[in-house]
Amino acid sequence: MAPTTKEAQRAELHKTIWRIANDLRGSVDGWDFKSYVLGMLFYRFISENLTAYINKGEHDAGDTAFDYAKLADSQAEYGREDTVDEKGFYIFPSELFCNVRARAPRDENLNETLARVFKNIEGSAVGTGSEDDIKGLFDDLDVNSSKLGGTVARRNEKLVKLLDAIGDLPLGDFGDNAIDLFGDAYEYLMQMYASQAGKSGGEYYTPQEVSEVLAKIAVAGKTRVNKVYDPAAGSGSLLLKFAKVLGRDNVGGFCGQEINLTTYNLARINMFLHDVNYEKFDIAHGDTLIDPAHWDDEPFEAIVSNPPYSIKWEGDANPLLINDPRFAPAGVLAPKSKADLAFTMHMLSWLAVNGTAAIVEFPGVLYRGGAERKIRKYLIDNNYVDAVIQLPPDLFFGTTIATCIIVLKKSKTNNAVLFVDASAEFKRVGNKNKLTPEHQRVILKALEDREDVEHRVALVTNESIAANDYNIAVSSYVQAEDTREVIDIAELNAEIARIVARQAELRTSIDAIVADLEGVQ
Repeated sequence: MAPTTKEAQRAELHKTIWRIANDLRGSVDGWDFKSYVLGMLFYRFISENLTAYINKGEHDAGDTAFDYAKLADSQAEYGREDTVDEKGFYIFPSELFCNVRARAPRDENLNETLARVFKNIEGSAVGTGSEDDIKGLFDDLDVNSSKLGGTVARRNEKLVKLLDAIGDLPLGDFGDNAIDLFGDAYEYLMQMYASQAGKSGGEYYTPQEVSEVLAKIAVAGKTRVNKVYDPAAGSGSLLLKFAKVLGRDNVGGFCGQEINLTTYNLARINMFLHDVNYEKFDIAHGDTLIDPAHWDDEPFEAIVSNPPYSIKWEGDANPLLINDPRFAPAGVLAPKSKADLAFTMHMLSWLAVNGTAAIVEFPGVLYRGGAERKIRKYLIDNNYVDAVIQLPPDLFFGTTIATCIIVLKKSKTNNAVLFVDASAEFKRVGNKNKLTPEHQRVILKALEDREDVEHRVALVTNESIAANDYNIAVSSYVQAEDTREVIDIAELNAEIARIVARQAELRTSIDAIVADLEGVQ
């Protein structure tokens, strides 16, 4: 019997995924194998999603016995065009996950069957508005890879196991939070493999708790936003947090760009897994700093990002960049060896007048000199920095460093920056620190109240920051609480005097005893 509560379903789901990973991984590295698990999970999802969509239309029209999965391909052709317009893709009944899985143990050419199915799914979108959103989504699910086995028979044996394992996942019915469970399966896999592989700086995965804080900061006081944006989208988990915080229908669109091809594919898959339809997202592939893809979509009302820390970029080696409208206002480019503030300037440039950007930053950008100081000067002098939040250490996979969040706004109500020391707001869970809901509330309340709290929060004028050489490190303005024991010096001296006097008494007594002993001898 399937578990009934969401928590029980989630626990069962995680247990099953862990078993799949251990049973099927074999010679395939965990981080690589993730692509197979996620790709097959995606195949199952879109098959069931499409089936549910078509079935509902027929059931609502009165044919309650209709089941798309049992239809002949020839009969399915008539609804193809309308379905692609609505869903962005099409799958013939014979190529649905459930039907391919049922035939798989007897299919000696299973690898070729799957390759054809994936090609047909992508081909269904060619020439339509969804073509760019569907193209290449199965590229990382290489059914002919030697990683699956040295022979075709061995590969097919692995593929049958994979189809069965994914097919057995307890994902429930679509009317019963199935979409949340698909998304949760995705996130659990990302978290599991990011943790195991130790990918650097959360490059592929930002912990859910951090994503949630960023999204809540970016939409504080709002119930709806037009479009949300992440210039270093990774797997898209940060963008999708807006759907959880506001509700999917209260986000007008999801835009992002990702330079890594595999991760870019995962981000698009993630959108589908969370039932964000193709016309509501625009994830682009490429280098945001050199070739940004969303000039026609900016400005954005809410921007969140966890860009890669201190990566190299062209900087002043490219003479065109200093005239780029995103970077030119600061009068200087971020150093070639540290692109952090280039991402920051890009996001500020594309931020709407009424918008908020929440950016995870490496601590060095808060206080380093040179070009970075000049960029901070521009940000402070123009009153764009709303808050700086010091996060606890050891939140992200692959690094134990304590990062921070910079909050940018273009329409502030005062000329001051709020500094929040949240370095102690965490709970140790396993081998990582986590922001619990209570810790998140503490951070969000500090931003909402915007008032000084001793040892925790300081509201500092831009003039004071300028006088401090544009250093915006939280520790420069929020004095850490001295937790050392207070010592009463007078009492300590008196105690020492008593000890010395007692020592003198004991010494006299010992001398007397020694003298008596010597006299006896």
